[in-house]
Amino acid sequence: MTNHTHQLRRGASRTSGFTLIEVLVSIVILSIGLLGIAKLMLFSSRSNDSAYLRSQATALAYEILDNMRANRQEAINKTYDTLAATPATAPAKLCTGATQCATNELALYDVYQWKLRLTTASNAGGTFVGALPSGAGSVTTPALGTTPTTVVITVSWDDTVAQSTYGAAGNIQTITLETLL
Repeated sequence: MTNHTHQLRRGASRTSGFTLIEVLVSIVILSIGLLGIAKLMLFSSRSNDSAYLRSQATALAYEILDNMRANRQEAINKTYDTLAATPATAPAKLCTGATQCATNELALYDVYQWKLRLTTASNAGGTFVGALPSGAGSVTTPALGTTPTTVVITVSWDDTVAQSTYGAAGNIQTITLETLL
């Protein structure tokens, strides 16, 4: 029995530990798993970026709507109406806290500030960086005298980074807000 026990111990010592091939196989499997996790993180990051831009666009649409509701008569008079292609141009009078403005001047100033927040625009005072890449916005109200007064606010932006993750062809994303004033 002692001879048999001695042979088992000697055989056990030969099979203990890892071989180089086993270590290499485990490293390959681990690296494939880590690459999968890295791809998942990249996909998640791009999706979060797209969601962030969508929330910024929604907040900007509600911002101009709040300004219009605060200055309702000028909104009904179509003073807030603007096209998406119209750049941010400074009005004749800048309505800051120290400056008193008429309601139509305030409406023009609100549109100017909103356009600045949408995208990058140059001004004599410098360059302002907006919330959306290649952002554009339009405001449309119906013909005068129509009740109840509705407004359509459209905000669009370039979402190339996230859309390339999904394999989508169109890069321009748009949200449209249609509501009563």
